[in-house]
Amino acid sequence: MDDVRNYGLMPFHALEILNRAKALEAGGRVVCHLEVGEPGSPPAPRVIEAVAKALPQAQGYTNAKGLIQLREALAGYYSAQHGVIVDPDTILATMGSSAGFIIAFHAAFRPGSRIAITRPGYPAYVNTLVGLGFEIAEIPLSAATGWQLRGADIEAAYKLQPFAGLLFASPANPTGAAVDRAGMQDIIDTCKRLGVQLISDEIYHGLDYRGASVSALELTREAIVINSFSKYYCMTGWRIGWMVMPEHLLRRAEILQQNLFISAPTLSQIAATAALGERDYSEEQKAHYAANRTLLSDGLQSIGFDVGHLSEGAFYVYAGISPFSNDSMSFCQTLLEDAGVATAPGIDFDRAGGRSFVRFSYAGTRQTIELALERMGTFLK
Repeated sequence: MDDVRNYGLMPFHALEILNRAKALEAGGRVVCHLEVGEPGSPPAPRVIEAVAKALPQAQGYTNAKGLIQLREALAGYYSAQHGVIVDPDTILATMGSSAGFIIAFHAAFRPGSRIAITRPGYPAYVNTLVGLGFEIAEIPLSAATGWQLRGADIEAAYKLQPFAGLLFASPANPTGAAVDRAGMQDIIDTCKRLGVQLISDEIYHGLDYRGASVSALELTREAIVINSFSKYYCMTGWRIGWMVMPEHLLRRAEILQQNLFISAPTLSQIAATAALGERDYSEEQKAHYAANRTLLSDGLQSIGFDVGHLSEGAFYVYAGISPFSNDSMSFCQTLLEDAGVATAPGIDFDRAGGRSFVRFSYAGTRQTIELALERMGTFLK
C-alpha cells in the first residue's frame, strides 16, 4: 500500500469499526453506535407507501437523467427552499452522491487533473480521486477558525500548488462547519477569479442549525452541485442522490451516466420523489439531532474531550482526544473493545493531523448517546 505522501488508497476506518462492532453484537455484546453518519429512523411513512404501491410493477431502467417526476420535484425543491429556478433538464438522479462525484470528476476535468479538497474532510473524496487517477491538493483547516474554509485559504493553497477544481462541503463532514451566504459568495468569487471549477457538496443541506442552508445555486450557475437523500431524508441505504450541472457540462455528464450507471435505481427514485413532499417528517428528525447535539457535546466536554463550539450543521462532533491518546485508531479500537462504544478515528478525515481527533455521530437515539457517555465516563476516568 502507498504511504500517505503518495496519497495511496486507505480503508474507510469508520466502516471497519462498524464491521467489528457488528461482530461483537453477533456475540452478544451491546454496542453504542456513534461511528457512522446514518440516521436511525426510516424514511417517512408515505415514502414506504409509495414504494409498496410500485413494487408489483416492472422496475425497468429510467431515463439516464432520472424520472421526470423526480427531476421536476427537485426543481420545485430549489424554488421553494432556495428561491432559484432550476431547469429539470439540468438535474441528474444518481446512485447516491458517490456516483455524482465520479460523474462530476470525469465530466469537468481532464485525466490526471489536480482537485483541491479541505482537510479534515470526507475520506471518500481522497480515495475516489486517487482511485480515478486524479491528483489532490489539500487545504488545511483548523479548529481555531471554526474549521471554516475562506477564499483566502483557497488562494493561498492555489499559489502553492495550482488546481483545476475545488470540492467543498457545507455543512461539512466531520466538523459540521457551515458557511453563511457571504462565506459561500467568497468561495465562489475566489474560484471564479482563479479559474477553478467548484463542486459544492450539499448532502447535509437541511441539517443546518443556524438557519436555512445556502446552496451555491443561489449565487452561481457555474458550480456543480451534488446532493443526496441519505441524510436529511433518512435514506442512506436507498443509494439515491442528485446533481445539478452547468449547461456546458450537462451533455458529457449524461453520457457518463448512460455508460457508467445507466440510471439510478427506479424504486429509489420513486421513494425520493415521495420524500421531497415529506419535509415535516425530516424536520422532526432534525429536532432530535439538535437535542442530541447539545447532549453529546456537553457530555464529551465533561469527560475531558476537546469539543470547541457546537457544530453548525450535519450530525457530528469532531473532538480532540489529546487528554487520552495521540493515536485515534488505537483509541477507537480500545473504546470499542473495552467500553462497547463505536466511534470514527480522525485519521479517516485527516491523514496528517487526525491522530488527535475522533468523530462522534449524534444521528442515533438519545438513549444510545446517554449510554455511550456513561460508558466512556467510566472507562476514561
